[in-house]
Amino acid sequence: MGKNRIETKQADEALLASLGYKQELRRAFTPFEVFGVAFSVIGLVPAMTSVLFNAVPNGGAVSIVWGWALACLPILCIGMAMAELASAAPTSGGLYYWTYTFSSPRCRNLLSWIVGYINTIGSITAVASVDWACAVQIAAGATIGSNQAYVTTNAQLYGIYLAIVLSHGVLVSLGTTILARLQTVYIILNICLCLAIIVALPVATPPEFKNSASYALGNFTNTSGWPSGFAFIVGLLYPLWAIGGYDASIHMSEEASNAAVAIPWAIVGSIAVTGVLGWVMNISLVFCMGTDLANLTGSPVGQPMAQILYNSLGKQGALVLWAMIVLVQYMMGSSALLAASRQTFAFARDGALPFSRLFHRINSYTKTPVNTVWFVVVMSVLLGLLAFAGTQAINAVFTIVVTSQYISYMLPIFARFAFKNNFEPGPFNLGCLGFPVAAIAVSFMFFMVIVFLFPATPQTSVAEMNYTIVVLGGVMFFALVWYYFPVYGGVHWFKGPVENIGSQGRKDSMSQNWDQESVPRVEKGSAVEEVVIIVKDQ
Repeated sequence: MGKNRIETKQADEALLASLGYKQELRRAFTPFEVFGVAFSVIGLVPAMTSVLFNAVPNGGAVSIVWGWALACLPILCIGMAMAELASAAPTSGGLYYWTYTFSSPRCRNLLSWIVGYINTIGSITAVASVDWACAVQIAAGATIGSNQAYVTTNAQLYGIYLAIVLSHGVLVSLGTTILARLQTVYIILNICLCLAIIVALPVATPPEFKNSASYALGNFTNTSGWPSGFAFIVGLLYPLWAIGGYDASIHMSEEASNAAVAIPWAIVGSIAVTGVLGWVMNISLVFCMGTDLANLTGSPVGQPMAQILYNSLGKQGALVLWAMIVLVQYMMGSSALLAASRQTFAFARDGALPFSRLFHRINSYTKTPVNTVWFVVVMSVLLGLLAFAGTQAINAVFTIVVTSQYISYMLPIFARFAFKNNFEPGPFNLGCLGFPVAAIAVSFMFFMVIVFLFPATPQTSVAEMNYTIVVLGGVMFFALVWYYFPVYGGVHWFKGPVENIGSQGRKDSMSQNWDQESVPRVEKGSAVEEVVIIVKDQ
């Protein structure tokens, strides 16, 4: 077993060296723990709790059950298309690295810059959205405990949010081994919480809140103001955000054992497990949520899921289950910050961020990029200030996450097939299904990005507008201004991912020249030597 671990470690380091990077982070995550990162970032129950408010007014039961089922297929296609890329080139930079590698030399620098910034924005916003949802859930628990008499203000919510984000900064600054071992705990708690809701709700729900099969599986209630067809599409934010963030495992590529296999299966496995578990849980919800949807969206609790639990389990039962949801949501936030800090570290390593030298530092004690952890924390704290612009403004962080993620997912998948390159598949390979899967993934993401730029209702105001375009567009505007800035702009010096190993390396798409001194020493005739030979032959 010890020899196998050493050979796997050497093979991982050799593959990373072939991509142009030396091993700087500690590979402490097992394949199961890498799955745990993706699974806990998805955080099924708290994620569903966070965005159920979007599905209830945009189709009700039909949107909750069938919208989820409909969205699972394209989400799985997205995950499989990304898994192929992750298996071929497992690096923390992931998306922007692939974009550069597979794009035409005429546009690769700009496209890589755009994807890197959008993915960094999406990762940071994911932390903000998860932690804001956690703050709202804590406030909802206080409201339940006070028999719905207590209602928090935005200032109070922001204070809770601030405490959550800062505590996550401390937690994620710890050593890699501690963070890796926590993933098993996260997986167990997530699954137990899913099963608790699936089993407890049907058993405990009073008759007046139980729905017939015809209502639960066929009632379409649209109170959003949009035409019914478009309202159903808008309601897809519910499954798309809930089953999102699976790219988190990609950013752990340089800390994972057997990364070329572990990362793609973490992506696909987390999507498959959460898709099935989530659909079963949604069926349980619609049978037990009653027919008064206005009460779910407009109650003092402020969370449809909390109101459903309160109606079904009573005050004490709801508080017990709600405390578990808050705990798992908190864990979900720490995993989101973990992934975001690694993406930021990788982008800084390639010199693309302001003060990159500061952010591309590994703490000598913890062997983690502590500086980037706190950079993400500061940016998340600033994003939380949207709460003072109104409910819709802070809720925009949920659509910003999906929109930015999908843009950063689309471009590398598109580049692989649109430009001439020497793509060499890794152990996870779709074969002849690669192109149709990618076509479905890119088409779906392009369509949904457009949809998520629309406001929540047709009649809107400054306070109720969709701030996705404001925040995402504003940041990207400044990123492009910096890229084209005279003399100092990225167009003058950014050349894509920067190798930090050996004197030679990647010369064009998926084509490597090795510096023999940079390759880890391996035993002749070993399995690792075979991996090195295969990679060199690429």
